[in-house]
Amino acid sequence: MEIKSFFKPVNLNNEDFKTGFLGNTTLFDYQNFKEEDFREFDLAIIGVPEERNAFNNKGTFKGSKQFRKYFYHHSEGPYKTKILDLGDFVIGATVEDTYTGLAIVIAELLKLKVLPIIIGGSQDLTFANFKAYEHLEQLVNIVTIDNSFDLGDVGDPLKSNSYLNKIVLHQPNYLFNYSNLGYQTYFVTQEEIDLMGKLHFDICRLGEIRADLTEAEPIIRNADMASFDLSSIRNSDAPANNNVTPNGFYGEEVCKLARYAGLSDKLTSVGFYELNPEIDDRGQTAHLLAQIVWYFIDGFYHRKNEIPERDNKEFLKYVINSETHTTDLIFFKNLKTDRWWMDIPHPKNSVLKFKRHQFVPCSYKDYLIACKDEMPERWLKTFQKLV
Repeated sequence: MEIKSFFKPVNLNNEDFKTGFLGNTTLFDYQNFKEEDFREFDLAIIGVPEERNAFNNKGTFKGSKQFRKYFYHHSEGPYKTKILDLGDFVIGATVEDTYTGLAIVIAELLKLKVLPIIIGGSQDLTFANFKAYEHLEQLVNIVTIDNSFDLGDVGDPLKSNSYLNKIVLHQPNYLFNYSNLGYQTYFVTQEEIDLMGKLHFDICRLGEIRADLTEAEPIIRNADMASFDLSSIRNSDAPANNNVTPNGFYGEEVCKLARYAGLSDKLTSVGFYELNPEIDDRGQTAHLLAQIVWYFIDGFYHRKNEIPERDNKEFLKYVINSETHTTDLIFFKNLKTDRWWMDIPHPKNSVLKFKRHQFVPCSYKDYLIACKDEMPERWLKTFQKLV
């Protein structure tokens, strides 16, 4: 498949970029590439000017252009980046055509071990990102940074505020886990919260996450793909979104969450959505988005290739003998990074495709809970999905 046939390249070669800045180190001209040439890159910037299913935020189709205006004037960082900007995806005759084509492109990039960074456009493009893993026949964990679940009702058409139910109900079902960071209670119904509980999904209120941002790290570390909605950021920091509200994350907090996503060895794709340049006062939100993506890339180039294994000398194993439960609780701690994992028993009757979800990222707090002979909620939710 010719990846380049799906894109309209951008030409920024005439821009005046400083030495050592991303505008000078990113490749924009790839028209003579063969498929194997893409393997030389770590990351691919993809602009997707698709907004036909946007909810109350028309203007997001200009987001990628405005993003590039600021992004490439940031420094490369203390590492050698290998970034390719594919340009803007040529949207289809219908929105469904865009979803289909974008899913194919993302799947191809994943096969080539290139991590796509999607700059929307509206957040319903998360559905296309999810479908890419269907092409790979891979179970997927999704994390969204959003002030609501964007669940919608079963009969609602697919929109940026109702895409999640299409993912949950999609057949064949390749969704293993969904997590939301930063939902605001007054934007979701009790029925939606109850449904998330029944599905054993991880949801964290804005106040919970802001009280201790480090507790978001294990959730993000467990995700295969991440979707950032700029409406999760408070209006004073990111006004360029018609759905933005007074409360939300601070800009620097989202930068930290993006760095967590970059650091995750498991995460293979990410999307940033809902930037509306038509209402962006002095480019404030586009500039913030550029910095958020910069932090993601910084995290990516600081990955540690942490793979917890029972005989890996970099990991210290803790076994907690339980008096009230039928199984011991096993934890692994990386001696270099101080990051924690739980070893969830893999039921003999469960299918093999669940095996990659056996080691679950967790926090030191989960270990302390287990030391009190209590079962960590994260352990229970994962085990219930495996059986």
